[in-house]
Amino acid sequence: MTQGLILIDHGSRRRQANLQLACMARLVQQQAGDAVYVRHAHMELAAPTLAEAFAACVHAGVEEIVIHPFFLAPGRHASEDIPRLAAEAAASFPQIPYRVSAPLGVHPWLGRLVLERCGLTLRGPDFVSAAPSPACPEDPAACTQPWCGPRAERAIAGEG
Repeated sequence: MTQGLILIDHGSRRRQANLQLACMARLVQQQAGDAVYVRHAHMELAAPTLAEAFAACVHAGVEEIVIHPFFLAPGRHASEDIPRLAAEAAASFPQIPYRVSAPLGVHPWLGRLVLERCGLTLRGPDFVSAAPSPACPEDPAACTQPWCGPRAERAIAGEG
């Protein structure tokens, strides 16, 4: 196993909220198989911390680590706080390369999930099967997907 993956969220005073991230990490671990060592962490309010999860990855023998902000949007936590915490955690292990991935963002799988959670049926285009990785970039203006970017803004405004 040469790769580590750390899912990180804000953390909560509510135990159930924190347990869901642990459960998500186990789900991702099962999906990734033995090739990836998956851990979870919280920014604050609960353990484990990012530093603890980073150290666990290193002690498990990983050679590189990806830190995934388990957030929908690239807000302050995903864009500033988590990269800072990652740099602090990595400082103790300078031999281990790491990177912070983009948060979940806009993706057709999430659209499907919203419909499912709401008990609604997918009736429009199935964008999931239309493209191999149809996710939007961080800058919506740069997005070329039909549901995002300048073309979608014109359609929403009624300009075609």
